[in-house]
Amino acid sequence: MATKAALETQLSVVAGFENPRVELEQYPTPPGLAAHVVHVADLNGDVEGKTVVDLGTGTGMLALGAALRGPARVVGVDIDADALDTARENRIRVGTTTPIHWVRADATQAPLCIDEPTTVLMNPPFGAQHGHEHADRAFLQTAASLSDVSYSVHNTGSQKFVEAFAADEGGEVTHAFRATFSLDRQFDFHDEDSKDIDTEVFRIEWN
Repeated sequence: MATKAALETQLSVVAGFENPRVELEQYPTPPGLAAHVVHVADLNGDVEGKTVVDLGTGTGMLALGAALRGPARVVGVDIDADALDTARENRIRVGTTTPIHWVRADATQAPLCIDEPTTVLMNPPFGAQHGHEHADRAFLQTAASLSDVSYSVHNTGSQKFVEAFAADEGGEVTHAFRATFSLDRQFDFHDEDSKDIDTEVFRIEWN
């Protein structure tokens, strides 16, 4: 297994959004965070030989990270056609030969029916925009319906909500760890060139 640092280096070529949409909270997942999540998932036996689904894949960072760790196949779901075009280009940059299916669809209503063992990796919207509060809830609902195990990135302070949601759906949070999300300025309302956001990552086993 390649190191987490090596995976981060491989993902450093992944391009972000050309025209990010604020209503979709399109912030590129940093290579370091993606490498961390994928590496932990791989160590737990949740990637190799499995179907990995990236809900809200954007330009493909988590999907491509998983593709470099020997899954049976990867599915990246996103509603934005332009983002998926960039994801396809990023696959060429990364150079993986793992089968990847890019699906244009609402990730909260993903049109997927998968019979084999499935892991969801996702960095869902935090629900920071007015009218989109608790957006991550719908992504968790989809993960619960699709996967055996999911890994998701949430705003700091989300643990009680995630644990309660998982319990209501018959699931269980088995791992939780903190991670830093480095956010570069990309919208007019950002008043700093870059900002580090504290996040929490949760591994959930769904029954």
